[in-house]
Amino acid sequence: MVEMVQTDVLIVGAGLAGLNAARVLKAEGVSAVVVDKGRSVGGRMATRRIGGGLADHGAQFFTVRDSEFQTMLDEWLADGLAFEWSRGWSDGSLAETRDGHPRYAIRGGMNALAKHLANGLDVRVNFKVEAVAHVDDTWRITAEGGGMAHACAVLLTPPVPQSLALLDSGRVALSDANRRALEAIKYEPCIAAMIVVDGDVRLPAPGAIQRPHAPIYWIGDNRRKGISDVLVLTAQASAMYSQQLWDRTDEEIASALRVDMLPIIGEQSQIVEMEIKRWRYAQVINTYGDRFLMADGQPNLVFAGDAFGGPRVEGAVLSGLAAGRALATALK
Repeated sequence: MVEMVQTDVLIVGAGLAGLNAARVLKAEGVSAVVVDKGRSVGGRMATRRIGGGLADHGAQFFTVRDSEFQTMLDEWLADGLAFEWSRGWSDGSLAETRDGHPRYAIRGGMNALAKHLANGLDVRVNFKVEAVAHVDDTWRITAEGGGMAHACAVLLTPPVPQSLALLDSGRVALSDANRRALEAIKYEPCIAAMIVVDGDVRLPAPGAIQRPHAPIYWIGDNRRKGISDVLVLTAQASAMYSQQLWDRTDEEIASALRVDMLPIIGEQSQIVEMEIKRWRYAQVINTYGDRFLMADGQPNLVFAGDAFGGPRVEGAVLSGLAAGRALATALK
């Protein structure tokens, strides 16, 4: 069935930025439809079933600095959706480390927060946008399989290189200043592994280590985190190591990671299953200065996401809120 959409605002990307923008627009009485190429909402708020358990394989936790985000978190804590997981991570010495700053996670996995935010919104998954064009004073979005959307405004929340590619496909010209600013945003990749283990592992409380300069910079135990009934580790490779492994097969990457994980898993435990996930745009390393960008000379075309609000869960949320408010104002 070919899907046809008509709305005030078409939001590309059902991650935290897109979903929070949609919630603002709905509250302001502006119709919005969120589309995503994936099978579920969440983007990098990703949780996967593996080996009878669950593993967060994108964002592992989040912190809070902004008062508005703190207010949102307080509601999630009161509802039992969020919980404090830690106040610090070991650097790999396997001794517990605490720095006093809370790190939060989501019950049932990080993806559960995205599903919570999507409740009550018009979200269309498996809607892979191929081009965004501006025709006869209307935004026209074409999707794989013949899907089509028409909107008064477009909010693009995917990684910026993907958003620019959609506009290029639709022959939408950006101002030189806008294009320079957007092309200056840079990302680093990450290869993540979800590893089901039979036996014990060497991880200090509360079940994770973070080693910024190691090839495997993050290892977390999803069972001790409280989201999995079985022992499933999430391992995330550094940007440099991910680049080295990127073009290898999943089997070759898994073989390399088995060796890397030996100090944690040991020889007495057994890896039962391993899945590999490639995040091409995992970490923003050069962000835009404001929480969103409204394009010059193109009516109601806005860019948002963690490249604008800051390269964290909190940044994506705040970017979406700001972009939603800007569009609500522009369309009234």
